[in-house]
Amino acid sequence: MSEARQILHVDMDAFYASVEQRDDPTLRGKPVLVGGRSRRGVVSAASYEARPFGARSAMPMAQAMRLCPNAIVVPPRMERYAEVSAEVFAIFHRYTPLVQGLSLDEAFLDVTASQSLFGDGEAIAKKIKADIRRELSLAASAGVAPNRFVAKIASDLRKPDALVVVKPEEVVAFLAPLPIERMWGVGVKTAPRLRALGLATFADLARADGRLERELGSWGAHVRALARGEDDREVDPNGVAKSIGAEQTYEEDLADRDAIEKTLLEHAERVAQRLVREGMCARTVVVKLKHADFTLVTRQLTLPEPVADTGSIHAAARSLLDRMELRGARFRLTGVSVADLSEGPPPRTLFPDRAAEKRRMLERVAADVADRFGAAGITRAALIDRKPRD
Repeated sequence: MSEARQILHVDMDAFYASVEQRDDPTLRGKPVLVGGRSRRGVVSAASYEARPFGARSAMPMAQAMRLCPNAIVVPPRMERYAEVSAEVFAIFHRYTPLVQGLSLDEAFLDVTASQSLFGDGEAIAKKIKADIRRELSLAASAGVAPNRFVAKIASDLRKPDALVVVKPEEVVAFLAPLPIERMWGVGVKTAPRLRALGLATFADLARADGRLERELGSWGAHVRALARGEDDREVDPNGVAKSIGAEQTYEEDLADRDAIEKTLLEHAERVAQRLVREGMCARTVVVKLKHADFTLVTRQLTLPEPVADTGSIHAAARSLLDRMELRGARFRLTGVSVADLSEGPPPRTLFPDRAAEKRRMLERVAADVADRFGAAGITRAALIDRKPRD
C-alpha cells in the first residue's frame, strides 16, 4: 500500500504589509495599507490591524481609507517583496525539492518523501513556520492535507499564524460544512445561483445531481469532485505561469473606443515583450474591462496558432471589443492577458509568413531596447500621445 500523500500549502500572512512593518518599526502595531495613494489606487495588502475596520486587498484605496481613516498608506516595493520571497522559498526547499510557487507569498509543497528525514507533514509545517518566524521575523499560515485543494482550504481557515491539519480519513467531514463561497471559482455571481438551487455547503455540492452541470456546464463535475475532497493534481516544481497579463486603472474613466484600443495596444506590447523574454507563445487572448461601477467584463478568443507579437495580440483584443457593449459605458480599468502558454516561439508553417517573421523580429528588438533603456526606450507611433506608464 502506497504512502498517503502529505501536501502543504504555505501562505504568508499579509505579506506585503508585514514586510513593511518589519522593515519600518514605526509601522508595527498600526493599520497599514500597501498600495497607490491616488484617487484610483487599489489596496495591494492590508495589515491585520486594518482588517477589523473592513479594509482588505483589492479594495479601492479611497474606500479603504473611509473605513480605516487612521491607516498609513505605503507605496508597494515589489523588488523588496521579491527579495524576501526568495528567502521564504529557500526555507521551503530545505524540506523538499517539490515546491510549486503560486505567487510571491504562497506555495504548495509535497513532503511525502521527506517524512523519514523531518517527520510527518504536520511536523514539517511546524518547522517551516518556526524557521520563517525566527529567521525572517514574519508569520505564515499552513494547511496540511492529502491533496492540494484541501491543503489550500485548510491554510486559509484560521489566519493569521495558523496550522490546520486534515488527515485522509477526515477530509469529507472537514469539507462538508464549509459554505460554497470557499469553493474555487464560486464568486459573487455564481454563489447566489447555486444557493437558489438549494446548494449552500460543500456537502450539498458533493451530493448534487445534474443541477451542477446544468448551471456550471462541464465545470460542474469538477466542482462536485473537489467538494468530495477528490484532487489528484501533483505538485509541479516546474509549473509555468498559467497566463501573462497587463492592466491599468485610470484616474479618469475611458468612454471612447479609440482610447480603449490604444490602452489595449499598450497592454499587448507589454505582454508580447514578456513572452519574448521568457521564450514563450500563447494561443488564447483575454480582454478585461472594469466599468465605473466596478462591474467586470471579460471576453476571450482562442487563435488557430500560437502568437507572441504585439500586432497579433492587439488584433485579437480589438476583435474582442466587438463582442462587448461599449456605447454609453465608462471604464476605469482595461487589461489584456494571454493563456494557453507553450515554450518556444510560434511554430513555423509550411509556407513562411514573412509579415509574422518581421513582427517577431520587431518584438525581439523592442524587448532588447526596453531592457537596456527602460519602457520608454522605444514607442509605437500610435502611443506617442499617451503618457509614459509608471
